[in-house]
Amino acid sequence: MKSFLAAALTLVAASGRSETNDYFTIAVVDEQTGRGVPLVELRTVNNVSWWTDSNGIIAFNEPGLMGQEVYFHVGSDGYAYPKDGFGNRGVKLTPIKGAGATIKIKRLNIAERLYRITGEGIYRDSVLVGQAVPLKQPLLNGQVMGQDTVIATPYRGKIYWFWGDTERVSYPLGNFSASGATSELPGRGGLGPSAGVDLTYFVDASGFSKPMCPDFGPGLQWIEGVMTVRGEGGKERLVARVSSQKGLVPAYAWQLAVFNDEKEIFESKMKWNISEGHDSSHPFRARVNGIEYLYLYPNWRVKADLKSLADLGSYEAFTCVAGDGKANGAETQIDRNAGGHARYSWKAGADRLYPGRIRKLISARQLKPEESWIQLRDFQSGASVEAGRGSVCWNDFRQRWVMIVSAEPGEIWFAEADTPVGPWVYARRVVSHDHYNFYNPTQHPFFDQDGGRLIYFEGTYTASFSDAKEKTPHYDYNQIMYRLALDDARLNLPVPVYRVNDVGGKTRYLTREAIERERLWNQIEEVAFFALAPNRGRSGMIPIFEQKEGGGQAVLRDTPPPGQTQPIFFVLPPRTPSAAADSNPPEDQSPDATPLYDYRDAGEHRRMYSTDPNLPDQTLQRSAEPICRVWKNPMRVLALDAEAGPIPLSNQ
Repeated sequence: MKSFLAAALTLVAASGRSETNDYFTIAVVDEQTGRGVPLVELRTVNNVSWWTDSNGIIAFNEPGLMGQEVYFHVGSDGYAYPKDGFGNRGVKLTPIKGAGATIKIKRLNIAERLYRITGEGIYRDSVLVGQAVPLKQPLLNGQVMGQDTVIATPYRGKIYWFWGDTERVSYPLGNFSASGATSELPGRGGLGPSAGVDLTYFVDASGFSKPMCPDFGPGLQWIEGVMTVRGEGGKERLVARVSSQKGLVPAYAWQLAVFNDEKEIFESKMKWNISEGHDSSHPFRARVNGIEYLYLYPNWRVKADLKSLADLGSYEAFTCVAGDGKANGAETQIDRNAGGHARYSWKAGADRLYPGRIRKLISARQLKPEESWIQLRDFQSGASVEAGRGSVCWNDFRQRWVMIVSAEPGEIWFAEADTPVGPWVYARRVVSHDHYNFYNPTQHPFFDQDGGRLIYFEGTYTASFSDAKEKTPHYDYNQIMYRLALDDARLNLPVPVYRVNDVGGKTRYLTREAIERERLWNQIEEVAFFALAPNRGRSGMIPIFEQKEGGGQAVLRDTPPPGQTQPIFFVLPPRTPSAAADSNPPEDQSPDATPLYDYRDAGEHRRMYSTDPNLPDQTLQRSAEPICRVWKNPMRVLALDAEAGPIPLSNQ
C-alpha cells in the first residue's frame, strides 16, 4: 500500500477559501511546473465525470456527495497519476463548500498542455469558483461551440486566425464557409502565449462567427493556408488558398482569395478546377538566390507576389518525377542519377509529391520506400513514422528547420532538418492522446520565446477518425495549445553528417555548422551517417575532431589537434554499454545506433568512413574494429534545399 500512501501525499490542502461558498475547488497541476493542467478527468465510482478547465480547475458541487469521503479516478492523456495497491489511479477527497484541494499529476508528454483556445466554457469552472482568468470572454465567444483546423498569420499589426467548419450554440449546423478572428500580438496589447489567446471574432448580426468565404460556391469552403504579400504601392495584402469541397471528397475547385479589409471577408480572385484532396498548409518564407519565396509546404513553393500566386505554372515542386514533373500513375518515370538513385530537384509546374502520391508511386514500384524525400523514424524504437499534416518553421535556438507533424491519431512528433526539404529523418513523439485524435497541428512562430527555445503549437482535439468511445465535454472539436521546450534533453536528436568532396578531391565529414561556415553545400556527395551536433554533446559521448594528415586528407580523431577546441560532432562509444538499457540515455538506447568503420587504401592517401561493414570497393581496407557508433541513414536520396535561407519574422 506504499504507492497509495505516496499518492495521497501529493494532495495539498488549499491555503484559503474561494470567493464563493457554493463549490469545492479541485485544482490539478503539473508536478513539474505547478501549472494547472486542462483536460484532466476526475470520475467517481458511479462513473460521473468532471473535466478540468484551462486553469486545471474543477468546480465540484454534487449534492449527494458533499461532506463525505469520495473516491475520484484521475486520468488524462499524456499525464499519469500513481497507482495504489489495487492498480487504481485516483484519490480520496472530502468535498466541502468553500474549501479545496490540489492534485499533482506527472506529465509523460514532452510537450506541455496549456489551454483551450476555442469553444464554450474555456474557463467555466474558474469563473464558478471566482478564480482570475486571462480572457475577456472566458465562457462564450462569437457563439462558437467548436472549430476545426486553425490557420494563422500576423497581418497589419495583429494576428489573423481562421478555422474550418464552426459549430454554433443555436443549431447543430453552423458555419461551413470558414470563420475568422483577430488577436493582439504579445507585447503589443495581447496576452503572452503561455497565458492564452484573446480572440475578437468576425461576427454576423446575430453575434455568431460569420462566413469568411461567403461567395465561393456550393459546399464547404476550407482555407488551406494564409500568407501576406505586397500589393500595389507596397501595401500588405492578406491572401488565402481555399479548397471548395462537397464533403470529405476531393475538392471540386481551388481558389486564390484576397482579404477585403473593409468588408472583412475573402474574395475569390482566381479559381482553378482542380480535383485533389484538402491538405492544410502553413506557409513560411525563405530567400532563394535573393528572391523571396512562399513555401506552402516544404516541397512546394512560389515567389512571394500576387502575380506568381495566381499562376499555377509558377509553383515549383521538389520532385524526382522525370520530364515535366507530372505524375502519371504507374506510367510515371523517375529521374535517376548515374548510380540509379532517385534525383530530386525543383521544377516549375510539377505535381507536388504529397504523401498519398508518394505511396502510389511506391505501390506501382516506380519508387522505393527509401527514395521518398521524407523518411521519419522514431528515435526511440527505430520504427518508421508516416508523417501526416503539420508545419515547418525556421528555429533560431536550434539553428535548423523544425517540424511539428501528426502521425497516428492523437500523436504529434518533433523533427528537425538542415534545409526545408530535409534531410527529415529522426523524430521524437512529443504528444500522445490515447484514444482521441489531435490533427492538423501547426506551430506559431510569432509566439516563439527565449530566442526560439520555447515554441507553441496547437491542433484540433476531436473524436473524429479515432477510436474514442465518448466525446469529451467542452473540449471535443476544439483547439488546444501546447508548449515545447527545445532544450529538453529528450529532443537531442541526431543530425546529418555529410560526406563532402573538398578541394583536391579530399573527403571530409561535416555537419551543417561547418558546411554553412565554409560554404560547401554544392560539394556534398551524400549523408554518410547521423551524429549529435557539435553543441549537443554530453557526458559519456565522444567528441570528434577533424585533423589533416599528409597530403591534406581529413581524418576523424577523438582528440583535438593543436589550436582546435570545437568538435565537428559527437558520437557514441564503439561498444553498447552493458548496463540495463533503461539506465542509459535515449541516445544509447536507439536501435539505429550502428558501428562506424574506418576504411583506407594501402598508401593511406584515400580514406572513407562508413556504417557498411563490407564496402564493395576492394581497394579500401576496413579497420578490424569500429571506431565508434553513429546513427544509420535510412535514405537513399539526397534531399537538400541548400539555397533556401530563412527570413526572420521581423523582416516579413
